[in-house]
Amino acid sequence: MDPLEEDALYFDYASAANPLFQKIMTPIPYRSFSPSFFEGDDSGVLPLDVSKEIQCDGPATSPSLCANFVRIVEGSLQTSAIATSQIFYIHRGQGTTDACGQTIHWSQGDFIVLPAHGDAHHHCDDRAAIYWVHDAPLLRYLGVTPTRSKFNPTIFRHRQAELKLKEVAQNASTAAANRVSVLLANKAFPQTRTVSQTLWAMYGLLPAGQSQLPHRHESVALDFVVDSKPGCYTLIGTELGEDGWIKNPHREDWITGASFITPPGYWHSHHNESGEDAHVLPIQDAGLQEFLRTLEIKFSHIEPDGKAHVTNLP
Repeated sequence: MDPLEEDALYFDYASAANPLFQKIMTPIPYRSFSPSFFEGDDSGVLPLDVSKEIQCDGPATSPSLCANFVRIVEGSLQTSAIATSQIFYIHRGQGTTDACGQTIHWSQGDFIVLPAHGDAHHHCDDRAAIYWVHDAPLLRYLGVTPTRSKFNPTIFRHRQAELKLKEVAQNASTAAANRVSVLLANKAFPQTRTVSQTLWAMYGLLPAGQSQLPHRHESVALDFVVDSKPGCYTLIGTELGEDGWIKNPHREDWITGASFITPPGYWHSHHNESGEDAHVLPIQDAGLQEFLRTLEIKFSHIEPDGKAHVTNLP
């Protein structure tokens, strides 16, 4: 046999065209990650790793992204990733980050987005808790390394995000939408309106006493609970009932500082029975999905007469 033929395989279309449906490929699991790591006594990084379950090189929280909890205790910590895009959400604390030849000052609620750059050096005189997501798993799968930055280092200040979110919540038309939220975007990506060429990030409000109807998309959501009280939760499932709600759902209760995975293509709805407003930060690979035109967001919608249908509009 010609050595060039040794790795060649042939399958009929029916047996190989949909490897996930045919259980050749492993599905993305439900998984939640406790915020208890943030209470440790020393600095460290905890990858939220499900690479064994999805059979890819790890650490990875989805096929293309890796989420991490970062804890800094009175000192400095270096994070490193071979990635095109990294986002750091400051859950608690204040300090500085040295990266891309700049010193970035940050405080609680800020978002730092870095382009292709391996190392970032973080400094905090007290304690800090950070949620860090990057696209290194995607690059490992492709067998590539980044050769240039596609955008400049960018910081989204908490006060500006809050002002925009309040504006959205007080507007009669946007407040009635399926999601009351602010999408973070970079002017380098005018078509996708995303935070980087791969990453999508949303700062969302779940008002007290409200339930947000189910929606679905083809990207994996790595959700981080910014703040909530007991009684906030997400329902996740594969099918809708005739009433427009999810049939036989998995329930994921929100805990401040926790993260959970919402698998791609699954319907999910958010519910707040706590009596106080809550906030959530989903980060997805939807920047890439938007560019590929494959995101396909769909929403469950209930008419005044009680009939439910699915729409592409929020």
